[in-house]
Amino acid sequence: MISLLPVRRVEADPLAVAPRDRWPATMPAVAQMLTVGLDLGPVTVITGENGSGKSTLVEAIAIAYGLNPEGGSTGAQHVSRPTESSLGEHLRLIRGAGAPRKGFFLRAETMHAFYSYLEDSGWPDRLHERSHGESFLDLVAARWRVRGLWLLDEPEAALSLSGCLALVRLLRDQVDGGSQVIVSTHSPVLAAFPGADLLEVGEWGIRSCAYDDLDLVRGWRGFLAAPQRFVADDGG
Repeated sequence: MISLLPVRRVEADPLAVAPRDRWPATMPAVAQMLTVGLDLGPVTVITGENGSGKSTLVEAIAIAYGLNPEGGSTGAQHVSRPTESSLGEHLRLIRGAGAPRKGFFLRAETMHAFYSYLEDSGWPDRLHERSHGESFLDLVAARWRVRGLWLLDEPEAALSLSGCLALVRLLRDQVDGGSQVIVSTHSPVLAAFPGADLLEVGEWGIRSCAYDDLDLVRGWRGFLAAPQRFVADDGG
């Protein structure tokens, strides 16, 4: 069967080998991807603790795809303060034959600068004058015509519970229209994306995981069952 996914596999580029003794290749998740590659389906959700490498993976895939590391659709050129790793320069993306080549990248940590770029470029809405969550969802909805690869890095930073659910609905519409979605998240709501391949990154590298077995889900369930156990001041 012919794959129509914008990116069906990510692997190390044999013509641009990444130094394995330097960051970020020393991170277990990155090292695993460079060693054995990473196969992708229509929807991939990546979870893991801060510093585990999930954002590094998403950012590198975006760069290798040709997207701006600070976010935006294909062709965006804005730069505020470059902080991205060089990993994207060492990846090879295996694309589906005849798959769309457009894309869109949203990341929480650069949204403010991205909004400024859009307004300076003539964006009709004053995104800075709306709440973070409202402007984020409006931006996703306004880009609904982009059919291709959608990458989102920790979008829940802007969103409430209802906002996360609204984002899932918007992204499901994108997938139904032929797009591919990759999300890194700390949100159990986004991790519940129907039909998603769930990947958990950590000191073990990258592993496929069922929803109920995700550390993220187990941690939230434990907290909600007895929140005072986690936040009580024991005087220590």
